[in-house]
Amino acid sequence: QVQLVESGGRLVQAGGSLRLSCAASGPTVTTYHMGWFRQAPGKEREFVAEESLNGVKMYYGESMKGRVTISRDNAKNTVYLQMNSLKPEDTAVYYCAARASSNSKHEYWGQGTQVTVSS
Repeated sequence: QVQLVESGGRLVQAGGSLRLSCAASGPTVTTYHMGWFRQAPGKEREFVAEESLNGVKMYYGESMKGRVTISRDNAKNTVYLQMNSLKPEDTAVYYCAARASSNSKHEYWGQGTQVTVSS
């Protein structure tokens, strides 16, 4: 069992930056591949980023590639998503997710944190 709680979402101006946090309880983040997804109103959930359980491999979705960095702090059992050069189309609820292996579905999800980018 993994419980995930996202935080850090807020209103930000276009071109600005945000760092989202995902605090995990239960198993440590090192035992799961940790990822970030987002969902805008009326749109499907979209993959943003994922870090392997050892923190040595990162994958990024096309929509935010080059503008986001995923990382983790094992001591705090927390995963981060650093977002830069934000655009209004980045407005969405951002979700943290966990899966046991790269071949499995993301089985644990947080409640989401709202990011709103204004022009």
